[in-house]
Amino acid sequence: MAEMEASARKRIAQLRQQIREHDRHYYEEAAPVISDREYDLLYKELVDLEAEFAQLVSPDSPTQRVGGKPLEAFAQIAHRMPMLSLDNTYSEEEVANFYKRISRLLPDEKISVVIEPKVDGVAVSLLYENRRLRQAATRGDGSVGDDITQNIKTIRSIPERLHGSGPKVFEVRGEVYMDKRGFEKLNEERCKTGLPLFANPRNAAAGSLKHLDPSIVAKRPLGIVFYGTGAVESVDLEKHSELFPLLKRLGLPHSERWWRADSVDGILRAIRELDHIRHDFAYQTDGAVVKVDAFEQRERLGFTAKAPRWRLPTNMKRSA
Repeated sequence: MAEMEASARKRIAQLRQQIREHDRHYYEEAAPVISDREYDLLYKELVDLEAEFAQLVSPDSPTQRVGGKPLEAFAQIAHRMPMLSLDNTYSEEEVANFYKRISRLLPDEKISVVIEPKVDGVAVSLLYENRRLRQAATRGDGSVGDDITQNIKTIRSIPERLHGSGPKVFEVRGEVYMDKRGFEKLNEERCKTGLPLFANPRNAAAGSLKHLDPSIVAKRPLGIVFYGTGAVESVDLEKHSELFPLLKRLGLPHSERWWRADSVDGILRAIRELDHIRHDFAYQTDGAVVKVDAFEQRERLGFTAKAPRWRLPTNMKRSA
């Protein structure tokens, strides 16, 4: 019996490592090296072994992402830093006015901005402490959100432990989305069973995160794109553009495409290019977000009563 358990322990460790590697290839690099069927066979073998040798199950096993017990209600989490919502602008003229405005506020300075896709999803905040995921919350009213930690842990692209030597405290913010193809398949299944259809992927993602039973959330094709930080410790960044390589190093999904510009023409070119390629993304986008790159310039630009002066969300004519 001891020999069988030792053999099972070794195989379970191998399977967990293989599955984590395949998750990395699929979710972080978008370059799977095995088929879905081959992945499912590895996963099923791990499930069967853990069922037979229950004493070998560990909380960090890939099989434990299916979620815990259903909740009666969501607890509340106070954000360490406010989560502000995005208002939209719809014209190129407003984009030009934005850059003229920040140039007027910072005269005789070169102002570089970053342009990235505006994911049409659900804004969330994840807090990692000592590299481990401690909690996750919705935006809520910007000050307090719902505790959705159990549901977030079911999303395979989100690491429960940051890669490498992560910061002591790292609050990262992003948008949870439902994969466009997965959304179509989900609605087909709901149609067959007589359930009401979701109106769009964003509504489906929002409804999934609000579900009190994480085992159901685990079956939904959810992903995430991280785009910023909240409260952090031991993180030395001077520019927003420096965040993307950090996110990649930590194993956190981020926008696959982003641009940098230092003129109105450059910003508009980036937005138009994004409009041409956004249909190929796994998630819906409804625009772009333009952000001043340098944090020191952001600090001097400050805020209006409603929003940062250094950020401009733009909306595109058609959603994709």
